[in-house]
Amino acid sequence: MKKLLEILGFIALIQGVAGLVHQFTDWNWGLVQRAGFLDGLEIYASIALVVLGFALFAAAERGKSG
Repeated sequence: MKKLLEILGFIALIQGVAGLVHQFTDWNWGLVQRAGFLDGLEIYASIALVVLGFALFAAAERGKSG
């Protein structure tokens, strides 16, 4: 379970950072800007993904190893 949380946290963190980089540099990579229902809310979704990534890392560290 710890590894799964770490993998999901890593994916969320990468997608959140990619969304933020896209907002400031127009670097077209990541899933946030491709989700049509997030039009106009991409920066908030990216920040939420970064926070979710850190929360998943914290949950993985708090859980039992294995």
